[in-house]
This record gives sequence, C-alpha cells and structure tokens, in this order.
Amino acid sequence: MTNSFDHNSSRQPNFGDEDLNLKTIGGTNFWFDQGFTSLVYAFAAVTVLTLFVMSLVIFWQAQPAIFKFGVGFLWGQDWDAGNQIFGALPYIYGTIVSSTISILFAIPIGIAVALVTSEDFLAPSIRTSLAFVIELISAIPSIIIGLWGIYTLIPVVEPIEKWIGNNFHWIPLFGTEDPSGSNMLTAGIVLAIMILPTMAAITRDVLLVIPKDLRSASMALGSTRWEAIFRVLLPAGFSGIVGAAMLALGRSLGETMAVTMVIGNSAQISISLLDPAYTIPAVLANEFAEADPGLYIGSLSYLALVVFGLTLGINIAAKLLVVWVEKKNQ
Repeated sequence: MTNSFDHNSSRQPNFGDEDLNLKTIGGTNFWFDQGFTSLVYAFAAVTVLTLFVMSLVIFWQAQPAIFKFGVGFLWGQDWDAGNQIFGALPYIYGTIVSSTISILFAIPIGIAVALVTSEDFLAPSIRTSLAFVIELISAIPSIIIGLWGIYTLIPVVEPIEKWIGNNFHWIPLFGTEDPSGSNMLTAGIVLAIMILPTMAAITRDVLLVIPKDLRSASMALGSTRWEAIFRVLLPAGFSGIVGAAMLALGRSLGETMAVTMVIGNSAQISISLLDPAYTIPAVLANEFAEADPGLYIGSLSYLALVVFGLTLGINIAAKLLVVWVEKKNQ
C-alpha cells in the first residue's frame, strides 16, 4: 500500500510560484479587462494633463510680473497698482497664518469628532446622525458661511477678542488694543469651521477600517479604552489622518469668499492675530475683475502661482513625513 501511495503521489505535478498565473489570457473577459484598464490609464493621464495645462496657463499669464520682479516679488511688501509696484509678502503671510490657525483648530476637533462617531461611546443611530450633520457643513456655500461669520460669529467673538487685546496686549500674538472683529483670528476660526467636515469625515473612515483585532489585542493585554485609542488606533491610522489634514489644509489655503468677508482685507504684516490681514485668494477675488492687462494681471497670476506652489509643497512635505514615520516604525 505504501508503494502504491508513493507511485500515485509521484505523478502529481509540483507547482511553484512562477507557475501560478491567475490572469485571463483570452476570451471576452480578457478584452473587457484590457479595455477597462486602458480607460483607467486614460482618465489618469487626463487628470495629470489638466494639472499641467492649468499650471502652464497660470505661469504664462504671470510672465510680465516674473520678468519685472523676479523672486523679489515674494518678499516685496508694497502693492500700488497706480504706480505698477507689486509685492506678495503681506498676502503670503496672511494666507499661511490664517490656514495655520484653522488647521490647529481643526485637527484636534476633527479627531475628537471622528473618535466619537466611530467608537461605541454613543448609540449607533446617534453616531450616524452626528456624522451626517457634521458632513453637511461641507455642503454650505462659502458665501453663506461668510455671511454667518459677519452676522453671528463676529458679534460673539469680538467682545472676547477685545478683552484678550486689552488684558494681554503685552503678548505679541495679542498685541492689539481694542481690536475689531474682522481680523486674522476670526478668519482662522471661520476656516476651521469650513475644513472640519473634511478632517472629521476622512479621519472617521480611517478609524473604521482599522482591524478590530488591534483594539481587542491591546485591551486583552490590559490597556484601557483610551490607551488603546492613543497607543494603537491613532498610530495605526497616522498616514490617513495626515492625508485628511493635508486635504483640509489645501481647502483652507484656497478658500476665498468666507475669508474675504471676515479677515479685514488690510495688506499688512502684523504678528498680532487680532489685526486685520489679507490672503492671496481674497486679493484675487477683490481685484482680478478690475485689473488692467499687463503687469497688474501678471502680478495677480503670480500670486495664484505662489498659492499653487504652497499647496503642492505642503502635500509633498506631508507625503515625506508619512514615509519617514512608516520607516521609523518598521
């Protein structure tokens, strides 16, 4: 019997990894698969081409200002359309600072919302309803949020900002006595409200797809709920959370109308967050329609090129951060 078994088993083929090929190599399904693959490649190529064309058009329109001012445009502080003198530094400063304020508010609040709506702190129906309501904020037009900021938010925060300015004006960040409600801090709060749905929704999706075995194993080893969240879940979803923050920050950098209505639109560089400021999208919205062709339009296009570069640079930096953290954790 042993010899028979050996004889039969010897006739069974041995398959190596190089012999296993599960791809279809013929028939209707094969051609359908190939066609769909080509279609996906075509859509990807159109997306890249669109980005390239947009960059090329903006760069071409900015040529007069690039030739006139060069890189000195980036740290010039004067903006005088009548004398054809243009500098971008106050607008770059306002854009970066207001977006930084917004993301500092949005990250902790967004993560907190994601935890509440993904963990079992509340009943499932309440978690779902809460997540849906927060995501609805992203459907509100920015002009509506701007009007809400003028008529609702500013009357609420203005007394608080006046109290901070009058009592803590010795701190450089609050060094404005008797500030108005239209300032950098108010713009940052409005931006934080606008980008919160993006931050919260993506972070929630990231936390929901983390295997439950990680949470169970951590708690089986003696971790409390919050230790499991901070030591296991959040580190496991770090790359997704960073991606959510970068998408939110990208919207913050490019937001126009809501910021224009509450930031004060004053082209100055002030360390105080209670002073009015100006952002690149705001100046584009306010002046592009009335700008004369030539150097004026070129300077505004140069500003658009700068904010495009800022967004691209931040996303590249975020990608490098994620890769660095992943290598460090290996």
